[in-house]
Amino acid sequence: MGEGISDYTRFVVDLRRHMWMAGVEMELRRLIWQIAVTGKYISAKIHESNRKLAGYKNLYGEEQLSLDRSADEILKNQLQYSGFVREYASEERDAVIQIGKGEEKYFVTADPLDGSSLVDTNLSIGTIIGIHKESVFTRGRDSMVAALYITYGPLITMVYSAGKGTHEFVLNREGEYVLSQEHIMLEERGSIYSPGGLRKDYTKKHLKYLEYLEAAGYKLRYSGGFVPDINQVLIKRGGVFTYPALMKSPRGKLRLLFELQPMAFIIEEAGGIATDGEDEILSLRVQDLEQRCPIYIGSRFEVEKAMEFLAAN
Repeated sequence: MGEGISDYTRFVVDLRRHMWMAGVEMELRRLIWQIAVTGKYISAKIHESNRKLAGYKNLYGEEQLSLDRSADEILKNQLQYSGFVREYASEERDAVIQIGKGEEKYFVTADPLDGSSLVDTNLSIGTIIGIHKESVFTRGRDSMVAALYITYGPLITMVYSAGKGTHEFVLNREGEYVLSQEHIMLEERGSIYSPGGLRKDYTKKHLKYLEYLEAAGYKLRYSGGFVPDINQVLIKRGGVFTYPALMKSPRGKLRLLFELQPMAFIIEEAGGIATDGEDEILSLRVQDLEQRCPIYIGSRFEVEKAMEFLAAN
């Protein structure tokens, strides 16, 4: 028995060791690790949640679960005293807030609990984080240094990238994030598609694109949660997630700063593409916190094929 434990621990790589071996700079390593630990607190809050609504709406007119507010407060409080974060922007707040002394190195964005409406059906939900080296009101390509998401499902997993590949960690019974998959790379072409929005609201070009995927035998995989659907594309090594421009919502639904930039960073590091149908997500300049845009994200073949359909006359 002792030998088995020794053999196991010899090959376990925890999050901190992995980031050190990957050459992630020290302050960024410590910040990512602290956010990962905060995910454990959010997970505990999810398990004790009574699923009741807080009784009011957030900035964007959506009902907030008490769980959303709790996750946001947990993140803010943990980052406030980290010593590394100057400003914090959250999907649950109407402005960027200063949480440091003004000299800290990083700016953090958060969707504290993406897919919280799925809590009552016991489906996977998640936390999305972007880490920036300067003000978030610029292009992601210029400001982002790291991104991560945490999935709260049958397993608690964390996927991160600090510009040195995309890596998955699993929270084990001892409360440590241990390496599960390193340098995840998407295949050139996948076999699943996750289409958000109602079919009756699709534009003709987008509908033709989906009909192409269906005719080609792609499998429909859509949960209604951005984190689990992106995670599926990544872990299955390919496919596409899309929430397009709709007839009644030409800018789509998902927010550029809180959701799309971090996922684009992670997927690009895994060899994929993220675009609004014309331009790369990380090339778009953030004008305001509420800014939304369409998204096609995943394997190179599927995303480039979407751009072909959207550009057609």
